[in-house]
Amino acid sequence: MKLHKESKGTLLVVGSVVAIVSGLSIYFLKGWALVIILPLLVILGLVLWFFRVPNRTILEHKENVIAPVDGKVVMIKEVEENEFLKGKCIQVSIFMSPLNVHICRYPVSGEVVYKKYHPGKYLVAWHEKSSTENERTTVAVKSLLGSKVVFRQIAGYVARRIVFYCNEGDTAKAGHEFGFIKFGSRMDVFLPLDTEILCKIGDKTKGGLDVIAKLKS
Repeated sequence: MKLHKESKGTLLVVGSVVAIVSGLSIYFLKGWALVIILPLLVILGLVLWFFRVPNRTILEHKENVIAPVDGKVVMIKEVEENEFLKGKCIQVSIFMSPLNVHICRYPVSGEVVYKKYHPGKYLVAWHEKSSTENERTTVAVKSLLGSKVVFRQIAGYVARRIVFYCNEGDTAKAGHEFGFIKFGSRMDVFLPLDTEILCKIGDKTKGGLDVIAKLKS
């Protein structure tokens, strides 16, 4: 199983704790050591699972809006996006549990025209105000069709580290990685009003695979 590069620091800490506590348990508890060791191994296994990198075949099309993350669609509504678009648009929000793959992918192909990091609160990721009050990163891409798509990584109560690798002027490729969020979070995608939405609230998504909307050509 391939692991994400962001796993290094976390695995070093968790692995060290598991090794030290296991060693002490064997020394002091003898036959009862497994009572301590087995739960620690389960925790280590969950951490390894969290940082997994699945193999996925990405099918790009200039009209398609690809799910940027694994998770569950929790919101679809018309909103006012005031940071970059400065107008009405359709917001699609996907919530990621700690068990989902947390790789963040471009939803459309084009050029990165805006990127900004915002420090903020750590409200639970499904809270409506988390989109504007939590720690977050906003990215905008001018798609191959000319329309602008905004997407926002949002830190949650558990997820308190957002990582992003893109810069303004970069070429965005739909389904390809641009960032990572650790341990539970949310992704908001802001689309033009004439976009055809293909998902519904409650749908589960696979980042880089599922088409959640189609841009008007």
